Amino acid sequence: MTVLLYIIGIILFLIGISISIALHELGHLTPAKKFGVKVTHYMVGFGPTLFSFRRGETEYGIKAFPLGGFIAMPGMYPPEEATTKRVDRAGAVAAVDGDPAGSGAVDGGVTGTAGHLGEGMTGEGTTGDDAAPLRRDRKRRKGRLFENTMADAREFSNQEIEPGEEHRTFYALSVPKRLVVMFAGPFVNLVLGILIMAISLLGIGVTTPTTTVQTVVECAVPASEAQQRPADEQNTCRDDDQRTPAWEAGMKPGDEITAIAGVQTTDWDRLSAVIKDHAGERVEVDFIRDGEAQTVTVPIIATDRPKVDDSGKALMNSDGTPQTETQGFLGIGPVQERQPLPLGEFPGAVWDQVSGVFHAIVTLPVKLVDIGEVAVGSKDRDAEGLVGMVGVGRIAGEIVSTDKIDVIDKAQMGLGMLGSLNIFLFAFNMIPLLPLDGGHIAVGLYEGARRRINRWRGRGLIGPFDTAKLLPLTYVCIGLMLCMTALLVYVDLVKPITLDAIFNSGG
Repeated sequence: MTVLLYIIGIILFLIGISISIALHELGHLTPAKKFGVKVTHYMVGFGPTLFSFRRGETEYGIKAFPLGGFIAMPGMYPPEEATTKRVDRAGAVAAVDGDPAGSGAVDGGVTGTAGHLGEGMTGEGTTGDDAAPLRRDRKRRKGRLFENTMADAREFSNQEIEPGEEHRTFYALSVPKRLVVMFAGPFVNLVLGILIMAISLLGIGVTTPTTTVQTVVECAVPASEAQQRPADEQNTCRDDDQRTPAWEAGMKPGDEITAIAGVQTTDWDRLSAVIKDHAGERVEVDFIRDGEAQTVTVPIIATDRPKVDDSGKALMNSDGTPQTETQGFLGIGPVQERQPLPLGEFPGAVWDQVSGVFHAIVTLPVKLVDIGEVAVGSKDRDAEGLVGMVGVGRIAGEIVSTDKIDVIDKAQMGLGMLGSLNIFLFAFNMIPLLPLDGGHIAVGLYEGARRRINRWRGRGLIGPFDTAKLLPLTYVCIGLMLCMTALLVYVDLVKPITLDAIFNSGG
């Protein structure tokens, strides 16, 4: 049964990521069709096609590997002749390469003739240097290879455009419309991530400590002393240990604390802050037991407690021992209840999630170095570090199959993973590098700025930017992403992050 549940967890994860990708591509598809672009393919996944159907001019389908998706819009790489045209103030169209005034130098318009110039030079050999023709020949071959690659990309990008349909290409769109088409996909993931967070935090709610007592601690032992005791004595009291104020006052589980030191305690954070601020003082504690209001006077103990950061994680000294600080201690533990997150706190939670994802992407190179050290050495895997798709799938399987958490917590953890993944897809796709959406957005912004500058200078409207020129950078980015994917897959298989490790890390 556990194996079956594990598989179900992985399947649910794949379904969730596939739906997220499908909606991402739908975000591109909808405005593209609205603006009249010819969309030939809408595919979820990569690899062999498992299922497809055609509606109108678009083929819709699902492919074997749900690790991405795409829509095919002719004109992602505009034809070279389109990039070397300019419309002057009178509306006349001129080829940049044929401009006798030399204005073709703007925007690299002479690239279309570079190969012919190279051919004219290689046959001369008049310098007497035998190596010079060879060097020129190598440069010519490299240049021709690069030009052939660009030409192939342009041809493939425009092969499904029929004569008279040039106005239906992606490059024929105005810059604002192109930006809308490219930004709409990541924006869908952002909205979906926020919606999933709303279901989880506002609908299901968050586990919140209340002012009702669940446990009463018997003795107060300083953290530094507790660490030195044998493991079998760390959860027991010695005869000479100091008893806690709550234990001495006879407080019991189920008591609902209403005030401490005259301060109304409507939530646990307020209650805890009052206790910490009155270390070493005698205060009155008001509480309700079995419907009756009672009051006791207790001496709040001043004790060393572990120091934690804003996320609740214990801070450690350089020697590995926990940092401590002096706080007031009453000796009670709260009842935990699931409550909807206050609506006013939801924007802050969204901001924390989005900014945290962007920070993770900014520090991605450092994290990849750590993953590389894990892969080739004996370094332990950081439970809060990078996790690939394989690792997330394994964690999803563990969440569904474990018996350590209830169904509601499983559902909330699954929603949390899916919401975080969608926000990651938004942030990652906004990186301004091709072939990511952010790269196309950056090209569109550059092209818009270039056109505006040309108008200011009275040079007319120039054609679309030749994105084929960025193919070398695109190939480098694709190669790096493939290497990153392979590294994460390897580490997720060999040294996986487990659900227990996440719990132990406090993540």
